[in-house]
Amino acid sequence: MTKTNESLIEKMKIHHEMIAALLSGVLILVAWILSKNIGETTLVVVLYLAAFIIGGFAKAKEGIEETIKEKTLNVELLMILAAIGSAIIGYWTEGAILIFIFAVSGAMETYAMNKSHKEISALMDLQPEVANLLLEDGTTKRVQVSELQVGDRLFIKPGERVPTDGVVVEGISTIDESAITGESIPVTKQIQNEVFSGTVNLTSTLIVEMTKPNTDSLFSKIIELVQSAQSEKSPSEQFIERFEGTYVKIVLAVVGLMLFLPHYLLDWDWNTTFYRAMVLLVVASPCALVAAITPATLSAISSGARSGVLFKGGLHIEHLSALRAIAFDKTGTLTQGKPVVTDFVTADGLDEKELLAMLAGIESQSNHPLAIAITTYAEEQNVSTFRKAQIEDMPGWGLKGTIDGTVYQVGKPEFVGFERVHAFKNNLADQLTNEGKTVIFMANDEEIVALVALKDTVREQSKLAIQQLNEMGIHTVMLTGDNHNTANVIAKEAGVEQAIAECLPDTKVKHVKELMEEYKFVGMVGDGINDAPALATATTGIAMGEGTDVALETADVVLMKNDLSKIPHAIKLARKMQRIVKQNIIFSISIIMLLVISNFLQIVNLPLGVIGHEGSTILVILNGLRMLRTKI
Repeated sequence: MTKTNESLIEKMKIHHEMIAALLSGVLILVAWILSKNIGETTLVVVLYLAAFIIGGFAKAKEGIEETIKEKTLNVELLMILAAIGSAIIGYWTEGAILIFIFAVSGAMETYAMNKSHKEISALMDLQPEVANLLLEDGTTKRVQVSELQVGDRLFIKPGERVPTDGVVVEGISTIDESAITGESIPVTKQIQNEVFSGTVNLTSTLIVEMTKPNTDSLFSKIIELVQSAQSEKSPSEQFIERFEGTYVKIVLAVVGLMLFLPHYLLDWDWNTTFYRAMVLLVVASPCALVAAITPATLSAISSGARSGVLFKGGLHIEHLSALRAIAFDKTGTLTQGKPVVTDFVTADGLDEKELLAMLAGIESQSNHPLAIAITTYAEEQNVSTFRKAQIEDMPGWGLKGTIDGTVYQVGKPEFVGFERVHAFKNNLADQLTNEGKTVIFMANDEEIVALVALKDTVREQSKLAIQQLNEMGIHTVMLTGDNHNTANVIAKEAGVEQAIAECLPDTKVKHVKELMEEYKFVGMVGDGINDAPALATATTGIAMGEGTDVALETADVVLMKNDLSKIPHAIKLARKMQRIVKQNIIFSISIIMLLVISNFLQIVNLPLGVIGHEGSTILVILNGLRMLRTKI
């Protein structure tokens, strides 16, 4: 068998429901034409029966299996009973049309579900199956990714996908991480930088050392996360499912009464009574109501995954749409998480470049974040040669450095003396501290020779996100372990409405609970590590952290990049989904009521009832699929 034939067979399997429905329609058309010319002969009845079986088999099988499995009735059984009842009273054409349109509607629903799963299928297709394993003699060997082990070194050419999570051990290249983060701009990777499975190496050759088993890769976890999210049902979906079983029983009970009562109470003939009961079976079926939520929810999850925002289920989208307050961790969330030098001030008459070279010579021997920030600042100021220094670490205070026989103290105000601090530049340190900056000093035995102010800067995306959240009427709060001065300065700069300082992990939980008492639906945004208790406590935990394992496991919503501007867009997506769900529910209930009333008034016949009922179901599904076009 050729590949073309195999491909054709695969496509036919995927669309078998629609093919069966269309074949059923052709049989109905042929039977109807024959009945007009030769009457309802045996051949015509056989053609109608064939249309019943071919068009209705899939839905009948699904309905019976679900009834046996769940031990409850469903809408498929209502349709089957209505079609059989129509045939019993001689309405072969109407019964067949019912089966045909119901089959087309079912095929459309299957198509809708498949389309909402398309993003995950696309992600799974991005997972590489083979890799170039670098051998000890320097040659490479093509192996299955499943055969790789942690510690293996892989040779990745430009244009190839990274086969597994790892760190770069040789080479510099740009990587397209859009499959992971949703961000289209490539990222430069060099030695010791982490790379992720499924991303694309663009420009140069890399050698990467595997750090995780393939089953634990970030890419695998994302796929697993979204698949589980698509199978997890929201409270609304669970209610509709419970409602369906009860509603079907009520419909069957009412139909049972309608088979007899109208004949005696309204003087309908038996044929009309039975016919109207069959129409009621069709138009009162809650197919559109059942389809009101799931397509929209799955489409929203798929849209989020495509944009680097992972929802762990429909429940969390519902909670996000109702959010009234949101709390943020400061360091690494609102801010960059890395201090930068904002001010470097020297004593009068001293050479700034020389002092910076001396300070950098001392700090370059420490791995403290403030020391790294100062060294980086010196390099940015084109101080390429640092003065050699012998240092002594003074835990809790700072460093002592000896340069050309002179001892310098570098550290806190109390290390160099408060009196000298207050005297330096008219107590400039106090002003800088009130601006939320950390101030350290460099002094010799005679005087303070330099002052350095550092600050953890607020992300530009954070300011934009906070502004948008405030405009949406969501109360914004910052929870931080910093002192009140620093907290208030950062909060003001970011635009946060409320700042709560000196928070430990347990006090963050306390404040989140207090916010929940006041606002009910509260979000918590953090890095997924020290904020884990607060993330778990909030109605909606939102984790940041460039896709860390902890973030994936802790929160209800995961931002695959440290970009807070995704949050307001995610909330808008959640609110849009809720609007679409409400539209679907109101529309489907209205159509059911209209058709039921029209049936009692004998206005609507069976074909029109079928078209109205199944047409509303298709419209509801298509309305839900609009979420696929929504971008974050």
